[in-house]
Amino acid sequence: MATTEERIDAPVYAALLARIEALEASQRGQVKKKNKLTIIAWGGDLDRIWPTTILATTAAASGMESTVFFTFWGLFAIVKPGVRITGDNWMQKMMSAMNPGSAQKAKLSHYNFAGAGPAMFKKLADDHQVAKPEELIATARDLGVRLIPCQMTMDLLGLKHEDLLDGLEEPIGAATAIAEMRDAAVSLFI
Repeated sequence: MATTEERIDAPVYAALLARIEALEASQRGQVKKKNKLTIIAWGGDLDRIWPTTILATTAAASGMESTVFFTFWGLFAIVKPGVRITGDNWMQKMMSAMNPGSAQKAKLSHYNFAGAGPAMFKKLADDHQVAKPEELIATARDLGVRLIPCQMTMDLLGLKHEDLLDGLEEPIGAATAIAEMRDAAVSLFI
């Protein structure tokens, strides 16, 4: 009986063997994905905060590890409701004054109508028993969702740890956020 090498042309066999070895080598270096959701929350509008908090809490309730990294305007979703003007210089103070601050005061990205749009949206949420973002943030903490502020954005906008909601994780930077995303089965940018 002929061996495999005798039945298949030797150069073809050698090429196939080399391809298999290359595939095996590339698989060794791959990261194993965890049952994990990581969201980069960069938008502070109500219609960005809401899906971020719904997805994070749904993932956690279904058994997934869930992390939300709040950066740029998304960081204002986790500012304490009473905090208004932050920063050490006039530019930081102006940036905070132009942002409504906290999830409770967030505007819509479209159809804001001088505040009527968010009020209508929240009324619809009440009518349909949909939790509001500030409620979902509290639920996220209760479910063990990792709510993490961006240190660079905090520095840039003059936000201090005491300006943010209680129960958040320590601020991190972009490199750590990317490491969070790298091993997540699902990563979103909202």
